[in-house]
Amino acid sequence: MKRSLFVIVVFCFAIQISDAQLWKLRRWEAQLGIGPSFSFPDIGGFTHGENILGFKDLSYRQTRFDVNGSLRYRLGRTSNLRLSLTYGMLHSTDDRGSNELRAREATTSLFEPALMFEYYFVKNKYESSYLFLKGKSLWALLSSLDFYAFAGLGGLSYNVSDNDVPINPLIEETKSSGFTTVIPGGVGATLVYSPNFNFGLEFSGRWANTDFIDGYTSTYSKVNDVYYFLNFTVTYKLKTTAKGLPSFR
Repeated sequence: MKRSLFVIVVFCFAIQISDAQLWKLRRWEAQLGIGPSFSFPDIGGFTHGENILGFKDLSYRQTRFDVNGSLRYRLGRTSNLRLSLTYGMLHSTDDRGSNELRAREATTSLFEPALMFEYYFVKNKYESSYLFLKGKSLWALLSSLDFYAFAGLGGLSYNVSDNDVPINPLIEETKSSGFTTVIPGGVGATLVYSPNFNFGLEFSGRWANTDFIDGYTSTYSKVNDVYYFLNFTVTYKLKTTAKGLPSFR
């Protein structure tokens, strides 16, 4: 009896150790994201006194899209390092806002490489045991959610096409393209759906070290441009070789 009890205890302990290390077998993850993009530049928008929290600046006409590809390396169970490449478009117009008489309009295409650190402040309990979930009940799905925050540093190459409205050179300035640094940050949620796939939703913003994302600035502008992405994501977990490298087979 004592021997049987000892075997059971050792077996359970071994399962817990092996489950805790299962994530190391898939330390590399490839992620694809797509969704709407929007910005708060100098062109368009309402003045701060007329626009609480900036909600009035959100409109369908100002919305464009972005596509993101990422390669993630799991440093630990709750922390990741992520290399991200994003192509996107932004749009801004004075047709709606506090400067309609200025009549400026611009479309920006951008390419952004970034390196980010992710931290999971809520980690699901079924990462090691979802292999055995058969029914996928609502509670099991909710218990398979991860929530994380991230921040990092990136570069931004941008090109602007505008409607070529004349400017006042004493107070206004334009620029059609450039390269600058950006600071990305945001939050996300991931559903651990299967041994191979995760599905998620991620909201992120970028602070740019320039005021020319829309190709325009003036002496009345007090802050640099910012832009945002809302991405729906699909993640594929790559097997890890004995040398710690990703396997694409």
